[in-house]
Amino acid sequence: IKSTREEMNEKIKDMRELQKKEMEKNREVIEKMREEGKDRIEALREELKKEKDVAKTKIKEERITGRLKAFERFINVESKISELRDKVNANILKVEAKGVDTAKAKAFVATAETALTGIKAKVTEVNALLATSTNQLTAETKASLVKLTQDLQALVKTAHLALNDANKSLKDAIKAKIQADAAAAGTASSTDTTTTTGTTN
Repeated sequence: IKSTREEMNEKIKDMRELQKKEMEKNREVIEKMREEGKDRIEALREELKKEKDVAKTKIKEERITGRLKAFERFINVESKISELRDKVNANILKVEAKGVDTAKAKAFVATAETALTGIKAKVTEVNALLATSTNQLTAETKASLVKLTQDLQALVKTAHLALNDANKSLKDAIKAKIQADAAAAGTASSTDTTTTTGTTN
């Protein structure tokens, strides 16, 4: 039993280490996207220095600031979904080491992963649209942004629901394991009693 427990603890330790590396990698990807977005905006700011008209410069500066804030909002949404996904994965590793069936939870996380990939792609597209120039957005660009925002919202909703379902399925799986263990213990206890009674007779 001691050997099994040590093996399990070692397995949990390895899984947590792997999880930690994965989380760090995700943070790096998000941070890279954030930096790229800021770099593009800064490049636009440099262009503004060539503008002679003070009024135009002020309008364009406000436009750039607004676009940077919008981009940050999109990045933060992606970051929150990634963090939630990482927490669910950590819970899966924890209960899996205790022998709990996590197949359903993993399937829900896979759905969230697909949505998250879509979110990252949409955020990249938003960045490209917002950071192309300091000029006012064309009607076509505005329509594209509206569509991208709607697509992002749908993907975020899908990811949220999938991760909530993953958490729920983990709770159900833990409950099922406890009940199964209790039933097995009851059966074992009943068998012991029958054997003892039979020996006494």
